[in-house]
Amino acid sequence: MLKLKRILLVEDNANDAELTLEALAEHNLANGVDVVRDGAEALDYLYLRGQYAGQPPPNLAVILLDLKLPKVDGLEVLSILKGDEKLKCIPVVVLTSSREERDVVESYRLGVNAYVVKPVNFSEFITAVKELGAFWAIINEPPPLPPKGQNE
Repeated sequence: MLKLKRILLVEDNANDAELTLEALAEHNLANGVDVVRDGAEALDYLYLRGQYAGQPPPNLAVILLDLKLPKVDGLEVLSILKGDEKLKCIPVVVLTSSREERDVVESYRLGVNAYVVKPVNFSEFITAVKELGAFWAIINEPPPLPPKGQNE
């Protein structure tokens, strides 16, 4: 049985997280969404540490990553993720309010798949998230999973 891939939302702003979840739900995506609130928790989730220890490895369609995060910022999370042979193929979309050129340039240098500035307008935000979710969770064809035992 094929297990649906999940979406990891890394967002410290509760309002933005709620809006993102609502937008994804409005699109009726069958994928589950896991939410973590800071960069350290994102790394624990991805490396199955702390509260995530003992859980099966996540089967992710995409990571929606904010840049301005507490504990470990989004650029550091991106750098660690894209530097890891086991995790670097997971698509990462930066979803942030930062329009700073250095953030855009550094994100792409580190290997981000897309950089999206959160629209200020509510309906534009909802539309942007719906389209992101649909593309990465439904339309995009990810690389095949490695054979069992090779990803450990």
